[in-house]
Amino acid sequence: MTSTTTGRSATGRGGTRGGALTAVAWAVLLFGLWLWGRELTGGEPDMGGPVRLSDGRVLPAPVRPLEGEAVPVRLGMDHPALRAEVIERGVEPEGGVEPPPFEAADTAGWFRDGPVPGAAGAALLVGHVDTDTGRAVFYDLSTVEPGAEVEVLRSDGRTAVFTVERVDVVQRSAFDPEVVYGPHRKGRAELRLITCGGEFDAERDSYSANVVVSAYLTETRDPPGPGLNGSDRA
Repeated sequence: MTSTTTGRSATGRGGTRGGALTAVAWAVLLFGLWLWGRELTGGEPDMGGPVRLSDGRVLPAPVRPLEGEAVPVRLGMDHPALRAEVIERGVEPEGGVEPPPFEAADTAGWFRDGPVPGAAGAALLVGHVDTDTGRAVFYDLSTVEPGAEVEVLRSDGRTAVFTVERVDVVQRSAFDPEVVYGPHRKGRAELRLITCGGEFDAERDSYSANVVVSAYLTETRDPPGPGLNGSDRA
């Protein structure tokens, strides 16, 4: 049982890339994919109230998930500054999520067989942390802090705004797909941003851990237009 790993594929630190990422580096448990598609949201949603962190801070209450057909188009954050196009990705023959190509390392990949960002369940966006030539889209992901906002523009014109509630560095040896990929609270619209973390092991050609940013939907914004105020907190 292995984790999602989204870093460069070879010696990296001054070396040359040895082709595509190894199956081990990109393997994602089929059980994890099953969890995304199934959403684990049966029954009445448990939206709950404001989220209280262990340090005493209080984060906004979740809002109801969005409905309708849409796909993610763009991803944005202010702290750290991040603007990226989102492309759809599927599953590789080995059973892992297909990563964004290295030629487009500034994009994020959305697992299209799981929930859409803003819909009920945990939507997954993966991205490279770096390449042989420099930083990639999620290079600064490990610096994200709880309370930060993540915006995802959808193809229906609506923007799903998520609030980060936790940031974890998950060692591959302790990777639990149900915890990482499954919703933290039934019925919420959640988001996972995942990239590489820990130490780069040149011998294994992979990183030792994953950085996992977990967020939940706290606001939706309609596209500007007649009669719309641009915000919907219902």
